[in-house]
Amino acid sequence: MKKLVAAVGTLALLTAPLQTGFAAQSEENSEDYLVKFDGPAEQGLLEAFGVEDEDILHAYELLPVYHINLSENQANGLENHPQVEFVEENAEAEALSQTEPWGIPHVQGTDAQEEGHTGEGVSVAVLDTGIDNTHEDLNVAGGYSVFDDEENNDPFYDGNGHGTHVAGTVAALDNDLGVVGVAPETDVYAVKVLNNDGSGSYAGIAEGLEWAIQNDMDIINMSLGGSQSSDILEDYTDLAYDEGSLVVAAAGNDGNRGGNNDSVGYPAKYESAIAVAAVDQNNDRATFSSTGDAVEIAAPGVDVLSTVPGDDYDSFNGTSMAAPHVAGVAAQVWQAKPDLTNEELRSLLNDTALELGPSHQYGHGLVQSLDAIQE
Repeated sequence: MKKLVAAVGTLALLTAPLQTGFAAQSEENSEDYLVKFDGPAEQGLLEAFGVEDEDILHAYELLPVYHINLSENQANGLENHPQVEFVEENAEAEALSQTEPWGIPHVQGTDAQEEGHTGEGVSVAVLDTGIDNTHEDLNVAGGYSVFDDEENNDPFYDGNGHGTHVAGTVAALDNDLGVVGVAPETDVYAVKVLNNDGSGSYAGIAEGLEWAIQNDMDIINMSLGGSQSSDILEDYTDLAYDEGSLVVAAAGNDGNRGGNNDSVGYPAKYESAIAVAAVDQNNDRATFSSTGDAVEIAAPGVDVLSTVPGDDYDSFNGTSMAAPHVAGVAAQVWQAKPDLTNEELRSLLNDTALELGPSHQYGHGLVQSLDAIQE
């Protein structure tokens, strides 16, 4: 969804009519036009086309342009005149506005923003495919790439789009265009641990976690994972949590329709990470959303609109989209309650979640920002 701009064309004045058959306005309907002349405009020429003083809505000064109320016949006559450059209908324009993705109010992000909780002063490391820092709707505070090759060594280049989408859900700016994130004033950091094809390794994730720890990231979002456990990856996830970061991870997209399998991936399955499941607008579990005892909380993950590279916007599905909703809510709550430890914040998010159903599918339920802030 690119931003749309309604253009208002310029029109010019009449100079010399080829015919004088417009001496009087007919009874036909009239419309507003902009007319631009190719050369000096003379009031007498307008009169020759039957344009009366009350029909001239505005005469511009810097260009030979008039805003005029004309009949269709008058407009056609002027358009065919050799000394008239343009005759255009006066197009409508409207203020550019941003779209609020459905997930933002669904987690009470909008309500929290209206109370002044925008994530200001809270840092979120997005361990992903990088973030397009040229996007009009994002403000990326910094970053790091675990890759050495020229194609992937820039954390601010996202050839895949996944990381930019995740970042937008966390903190797309509250401006007059695009979308808005849950916590639009959060400091977002691009930690590129997946390449432009969207793949990486546990070694890379561990390196990204190490960078996040060393750079005092408050929240770490990992919308990624694998099916195999790793002692090293678990140690780094635990270390991040022990050092005070809140670790948020996508539960995975390996669920089945019945929601009865144990399919949560890693690192979400580690106790030090919050495993996030995905729900739709009706609070039904997305059929792809992984299930199991490790599922801790749920968030919007179906048809989620957010930023993608190239100043563009798109809707994605996945627990990858659910996790940044939780990260954004956590940023809002931590701004409001800065004295909480990461363990206390985690407990608060769980305790105030909206219960939806079986815990192995929804965890404690749908994350709720304002309820946590007001608890």
